[in-house]
This record gives sequence, structure tokens and C-alpha cells, in this order.
Amino acid sequence: MFFCRKFSFPGDLQEIYGISTGYVREMFEQHLPLLKPFTHRCFTHFTGNVAQFCEIHDKYVEPHKFFSIHLELSKQFYIFANDIFVMGVTYDNSEKKFVFDFEHDGTEDIVSLTGNGYQVEAFGKCFYYGYEFSEQVDGSVRSAFIKYVKFTEELQNTPDLTNFIKKAVDNLGKQINLYDYDLVVMPESSSKVNQYMLRYIYRFAQPTLRKMELIKALPASISFDMDAYEQSYLNDVLENGRPRYTPAQKEEAKKSINAMLDLIHQKDYFTIAKDVKKSRFRPYMMNFLRFASDEDAELCSKIRHQNVLVIDDVTTSGSTLNEILRTLRILNEDNEITIFSLIGRKDLMAESL
Repeated sequence: MFFCRKFSFPGDLQEIYGISTGYVREMFEQHLPLLKPFTHRCFTHFTGNVAQFCEIHDKYVEPHKFFSIHLELSKQFYIFANDIFVMGVTYDNSEKKFVFDFEHDGTEDIVSLTGNGYQVEAFGKCFYYGYEFSEQVDGSVRSAFIKYVKFTEELQNTPDLTNFIKKAVDNLGKQINLYDYDLVVMPESSSKVNQYMLRYIYRFAQPTLRKMELIKALPASISFDMDAYEQSYLNDVLENGRPRYTPAQKEEAKKSINAMLDLIHQKDYFTIAKDVKKSRFRPYMMNFLRFASDEDAELCSKIRHQNVLVIDDVTTSGSTLNEILRTLRILNEDNEITIFSLIGRKDLMAESL
């Protein structure tokens, strides 16, 4: 972050190239045109007047790294400005926190913030999402950032996060007309992110927009789509045309899945992240969400030819969205469904249905 020591000079002072208006920012712009972008992007707290400009040294060290500017002024006053270019979402090791810059993106960002959102075809639907992780980001960093986004205790008092959510919804509103939607469906979550997304969606939506929440089903009712998994994975063939798995390996895989289901059925509460360790299994988990009430189920079954928006905070494996869509399809396939997630993936369907 930028740090500049405040100072001031008394009297009517002039720069070496003529009369200045007296401020450091203007000195940079008038007499150092190559540094003009820095004055707008990085130097936001210049105060004080400028005397004679004598020299600059310790210029750029490396893009997006530290640089030091040393201005030698009359009366031997010095300014030292050290800056780290903070762009997109980065992690500040010294402060041990994530840092957001909504105006600039860099090559080392965890998440880029200056884009207009993303749109892909996924789940057989149009899938919009606000942000995605940069390819070089380590899995542990992704997990830490997701945890920060979803479970910051006082979300409403964290402007970076509320702006993060608001910007994503604003971009969605530029791509689709949210006023045309009649129903929002979202999964039950211990995170507040879905509620905040819904709050911002209501700014664009018609007054009659209805909300429906799917809640966790009892673990005893959870199942696994073995046929789809077998077709997608176990029956896979190599480039030479031979089966990837032997019959014995297929049976062993099925036994592993059934053992996992037995453990799930004994639990009091199910979470897919904790109870399904292998990510390739997650898109095939079934019946872990249900309508909160019979009234909601009846409403969903009666809605015809309407626009439905399905939202979820973070989409990783796509298992939750798969289950929401499956639950909706059981009762009704006549509606136009659009999907929106705060954080998504372009390659989602490589691990999904």
C-alpha cells in the first residue's frame, strides 16, 4: 500500500521549469509525463508544495513490485514513497489479509475485478458468474479465499466483500433483464452471501419476484447416480480403444461409493464438501436437497413458461447446482432457467454432468 510522509513548504516557491501551482501531484504530471499514470493510479495522498526539482533515482524496479522515488527538494526535504501495486484480489502476507483493488488487475491476482462477468453454457443452461480464479492460483489459496468470502462474520461491515457481491450482480444486470424474472431459487446455506446477492438482485427485479429456498434433505434419503457415473467415468476408453478400467476395478469403485453412502446414511447432517471427499463423485450425488415446504413444491409444479433464476454463492464441482436443477425438473420442465454464481469456472462441465 502507498505511504507518503506529509510535509509542507512555507513561502512562494518555484520549480526549476517555471512557476508551479505548488503541489507534488502536479509536479509529477507537468514535468515527468512518463510518471503521470503513477500519479493517478498509486499516489493519492500527496500534500505540500514543491521547491526545485533536482533528481530522481531508484526508479522502477520491476512491474507490479516495489519501487522507490526519491525527490530531493530545497532545504534538503525528502520524500520516500514505497508502493506495492495492489491489483484485483491479492494476499498481503504482512497484514495476513486479502486486499481488493476494483480499478486495476495484475498478472499475480487471485481473482480479477475489472471484468464484466462471465457467461458459459453449463448444465444445459446459460450460466453466468461474476468472478473466477486465475489459473496459477494454488488450491489452498482458493480454499482460503472461498472461506473468507463465505464466512466472514460481519459481512455487512466489510465493504470490500459487499462491493465484491454488488459488482457481480451489477454485471449480471447488464447481461440479462432481471426485471423479467419471476422466481429466484437458491440452496440453504450457512453463508450470508446468497442473501446479499438476493438483496442486490431485488434492486433490478419486479416487485412480485418470489424467492424459494431448497433445504438439506435427511442424510438417509441421499443417493448416488451410479448409472451416470458409470457411463461418464467407468466406461471410459483409452486412445487405443481399450477400456480404461477392468471389470474388477469397476466393481471396486462401486464398492467404494456404496461404502461412502452407508456412512452418509448414518449421519445426522450432510454437507457435500465434508462427506464426499472425492470431487469427481460430487456431481452424481442426489436427493440431498428438498423443498422447504409442500407449498413451495406445489408452487414450483404450477409455474409454467416463467423465467427462473437459480443462484449459488460459489460453484466448484457444480454438484449443488446439478441437484437444484434436478429437483426443479422432477416437478416442472416448462420454465426458462438461468443460473448465476458469484464465483464460477469455465471448465465446470469437465467435472460435471
